[in-house]
This record gives sequence, structure tokens and C-alpha cells, in this order.
Amino acid sequence: MTGETNHPYVPRDLVLPDYVPVFLSQSTILAVYGISSLLVVSFMWLLSGRGLKKSKADRVLMCWWIFTGLTHIILEGYFVFSPEFYKKKTPHYLAEVWKEYSKGDSRYAGRDSGVVAVEGITAVLEGPACLLAVYAIATKKSYSNILQIAISLGQLYGTLVYFITAILEGDNFATNEFYYYAYYVMANVWWIIIPTTILVHCWKKICAAFEVQPQKKTKSR
Repeated sequence: MTGETNHPYVPRDLVLPDYVPVFLSQSTILAVYGISSLLVVSFMWLLSGRGLKKSKADRVLMCWWIFTGLTHIILEGYFVFSPEFYKKKTPHYLAEVWKEYSKGDSRYAGRDSGVVAVEGITAVLEGPACLLAVYAIATKKSYSNILQIAISLGQLYGTLVYFITAILEGDNFATNEFYYYAYYVMANVWWIIIPTTILVHCWKKICAAFEVQPQKKTKSR
């Protein structure tokens, strides 16, 4: 096997010059990500309950937005701006994440233009917007629900483009079925389920607010 194809990804003819195998184990990579995410979410849950005294619904939303915002900015941002992460010769954690994840979707290691474009927009625009949503909920800004709808639509659009382009290109980018379902499907389907749920939630709140306005005007007369 030549140096250019000495990698675990599919398709096997994917050219990755100077590829360096993953240093960290799968369990270590997932554990670090899981524990870090749990700490962030736990901190936001406690802060929103004690310091900010928000409702449970708002607390859950703030936890989601801080989690997904940091994921977009840190993880996806690193991917976008580190095109040769697969060449890292030292165990850089973020590079290890993408080397591992590429087993479920080799378009990341191969720098597929569609994936890079979607991830770039997500990291640069949606990531900061998610953090702004946390602030908007915490301070009861009037644009809070509109902002959450806009971000959720962006996440839905990006995730659907991600899945649809894979299907159009043959949907053959995973090393095996385990990585296909664990990484490609399960790691991304939440960005369809949760944004859809938030869209419905915010839509109902906006509609309810508009229904109250005519009633207030009638009473004032």
C-alpha cells in the first residue's frame, strides 16, 4: 500500500498525502468531548437557574445554544481553518476528532468543497449567533425568538444540504456500517430534531404574542 492510500477511509482511492494515523483511542476522544460538553451544559443550567432565574424551557434552550454554539465555533471552526489536520504528527485533540470522525464521512479528510462551505458558514455565522441567542434569552431581548428561528432554519438547511449532497455523491464515505450510523447519522440527526422543535416552540410564542396585542388594544379602548 502506498503512502497516499495508507489511511482507513472510504473510498480507498482517496488521496491523503502524508496521512498520520489517529493517536488517541476512540473512547478517549469521545470521553473528552462528552465530559467537556457536560461541564458546559451543567454550568449553564446552574447559572440560568440560580443567577438568572429563568424558566425550565429557557434554561434548556440556553444549554442547547451554548453547547451547539461552542461546537460550531471550536470544533467546526478548527476543521474549516485547518485543511491539513490529517497530517498532524502530534496528538492535537481537535485534529484527532476530525481524523476519527472522517471514518464516518471521509469528505472531511478529503476537504469536499460542499462540506467545507457548509461548515464554514456554520462556524463563522451560526456559532456566534448561538452565543448571541444565549444572551438574548438571558436578558429577555425582543429579538430572542426571531433569532432562534433564524439560527434553527440555518442549522436545518445546513444539515439537509450535508445529507443530500452525500446521497447525490453516492453515500459511500463511511469505513463501515458502525461509523456510518454512529457518526454520520446519529451525530448529525440531532441538528434536525432539535432545531425543528425550537422552530415550533418559538413560532408558537410569537403567534401567542400577536394574539395578545389586539386584546390589549380592545381593553384600552
